[in-house]
Amino acid sequence: MSKKVILLTNLGSPDSTAVKDVRKYLNEFLMDERVIDLPYLGRMLLVKGIIVPFRAPRSAAKYKTIWTEEGSPLIVITNDLAVKVAHKTGLPVYICMRYANPTPKAAFQRIALEHPDVTEVILVPLYPHYAMSSYETAVEHVLSTHKRGGYGFQLKVVPPYFNDERYIKALAESIRPFLNSDFDHLLFSYHGVPERHIFKADVTGNHCLKTHNCCETASPAHKKCYRHQVKETTRLVANLVGLSEQRYSISFQSRLGTDQWLGPSTANVLAQLPKDGVKKLVVVCPAFVSDCLETLEEIHEEGRETFIKAGGASYTVIPCLNTNDEWVDAIDDLIQTAE
Repeated sequence: MSKKVILLTNLGSPDSTAVKDVRKYLNEFLMDERVIDLPYLGRMLLVKGIIVPFRAPRSAAKYKTIWTEEGSPLIVITNDLAVKVAHKTGLPVYICMRYANPTPKAAFQRIALEHPDVTEVILVPLYPHYAMSSYETAVEHVLSTHKRGGYGFQLKVVPPYFNDERYIKALAESIRPFLNSDFDHLLFSYHGVPERHIFKADVTGNHCLKTHNCCETASPAHKKCYRHQVKETTRLVANLVGLSEQRYSISFQSRLGTDQWLGPSTANVLAQLPKDGVKKLVVVCPAFVSDCLETLEEIHEEGRETFIKAGGASYTVIPCLNTNDEWVDAIDDLIQTAE
């Protein structure tokens, strides 16, 4: 009988709010060729010579506004999620991060030491949608670590679950209570990606952003198309909570650099909505399953300031799935889909 272990993988976080730790984290994150997909030399000059020296002190200040007594919210939430998933599934659950700590190597070493009889590790990427700068890089990092380590257990991976019934239900139920109060509009704010990432992921080479209604027209490209997948998540959730098309929209946050990114940008939308008559706004960030800097600071704080300054009256941000029971139930189902 096979002995299974679950491994949750998330984005990661600096070890502390000290500038040196934030600088180290940003260097690892931004030097990832799937995040900034430039040739190595150009990427190094851009990241280490321009972006990080200026960004690290500002990011450290932002991290300080969200840091808890237990540490990074993302790490704390992921650890708490692991405890609940272990209780639900009856299986040992570990965590690792794409960047910083704990690393996949550290996780695998712990698993091998504490469960010498393990035969199968099921990797659950905490990214519902496929993108080369999130799901792909996390999975490939764990796979390569597993291969290099020569471990005696098999590694299986849960595929993207942007349209999985249990995930959609969990997301919808997390949103539903916030729609019972008076509101004008629900904004689905997803993490942005450069358009070139969409082109690179298109297995057909001629569908994404090149054909009319590409996201709504069936294509093999959709298996790795972030834009299609976030639209599908939005449509399924909106249908489940009973929202008409006029009462919700999609935007993309967390842009970096001057390249063409998926639009519209969340910042621009937040500044425009009050001018269009939306005074009471609710925002949800489905690309993130754990609250982190991008949700707690960028959306909660910066987003609120932008919206209220533009004339908005009420601004509510829905927490991420975090450790919701429905989300834990969804993960219990998702491990059955591992390939």
